[in-house]
Amino acid sequence: MTLDLFLQHLSNGISLGSLYALIAIGYTMVYGILRLINFAHGDIFMMATYFAFFGIVTFGIPWFITFPLVLVLTAVLGMGVEAVAYRPLRDAPKISVLISAIGASFFLENLTIVLFGGVPKPFPAPKIFTDVVQVGTVSIQKLTFYIPVVTLISLLGLVYLINKTKTGMAMRAVSMDHETARVMGININRTISFTFGLGSLLAAVGGIMWGLKFPQIQPLMGVIPGLKCFIAAVIGGIGNIGGAVIGGFILGIGEIMLIAFLPNLTGYRDAFAFVLLILILMSKPTGILGEKTAEKV
Repeated sequence: MTLDLFLQHLSNGISLGSLYALIAIGYTMVYGILRLINFAHGDIFMMATYFAFFGIVTFGIPWFITFPLVLVLTAVLGMGVEAVAYRPLRDAPKISVLISAIGASFFLENLTIVLFGGVPKPFPAPKIFTDVVQVGTVSIQKLTFYIPVVTLISLLGLVYLINKTKTGMAMRAVSMDHETARVMGININRTISFTFGLGSLLAAVGGIMWGLKFPQIQPLMGVIPGLKCFIAAVIGGIGNIGGAVIGGFILGIGEIMLIAFLPNLTGYRDAFAFVLLILILMSKPTGILGEKTAEKV
């Protein structure tokens, strides 16, 4: 493999890894607060692409107005899912919440099929994102540069919010102990709802970037990326934001390099994530940056 070809694959890997990291942050943030996996996260990511599609194609709204509106709508959707599927089960056994999460995922997928149909639709990609630039002899789409920058800005903004604001302090308090946080005067429902909204907003950012990079959307498009981003969060250490980013980049770059160096294994591209997960958990069960915590009963 020539150096130019390696750089081409590396840029693609960094771009894909940034997308995985962006979506994995939402997974790990919700887990860090509630100690539950929001399995509807991938489907909220999918819904964001449909919001963008109808905003631009059906209603003719310019993309620079549509995309911010999509972030707001998706955040509201995430808070709605939390209010309907999770809040009533706040004190229920974990297995009940898990079943509710899976049910919410199936509901969103089938609702999308009923409302919008199962036929794939072309995602509207503005030319500013699809233009190709030459870096030496390597051709790189402009979007490849934008995605890591968006991921970095999102990460820094989230870290600042959690560590430097009162809302972030409330989120950290709730993650430690719900009852103690309630006694201290923190509105548990509002804090958890905000967390879901923020996680869904990050999923929307990832969905828009995903649609621009892979411009075809359909109701089940969030299933595999959702699973892979969950795996990325677990690899990095579920509940650790930095770990989710590291896991996303490991998974994205590893997946692209697998295809580059071993093209005969292209059909096993999705299986790579699960194999990597098993190998890492065998050596470090809590993930790369995960810490051992006592399970509450």
